Amino acid sequence: MSRVLVVEDSQSQREMIGKLLQENGFEVMTVEDGVEAVEAVKQNKPDLIVLDIVMPRMNGYEVCRLLKADPLTQKTPIVMCSSKGEEFDRYWGIRQGADAYIAKPFQPQELVGTIKQLLRG
Repeated sequence: MSRVLVVEDSQSQREMIGKLLQENGFEVMTVEDGVEAVEAVKQNKPDLIVLDIVMPRMNGYEVCRLLKADPLTQKTPIVMCSSKGEEFDRYWGIRQGADAYIAKPFQPQELVGTIKQLLRG
């Protein structure tokens, strides 16, 4: 079973994404900001990260850059999932090292399909 870390500051979004992924056979861990995300990645070594952008303490772009610069975590796929849905936001997310970018609101199967595809990768 693949382990997915969900990083999302909105409790309702965090719970909704976590439940969706559990229903689709993933083991899910959740944290609510970028600082917690970096610690969770080091301790738990997830197979993939679903990462919000707008969060307190450390935003998703910073988390992504940090993880992709570290040889221990640079190969971990990151799906940025944010309400920032403009083309520039998508471009910037990919430039920071994200493997995929999904704008909220999203279709549940879009997120699940993207995760499955990256884990097969």
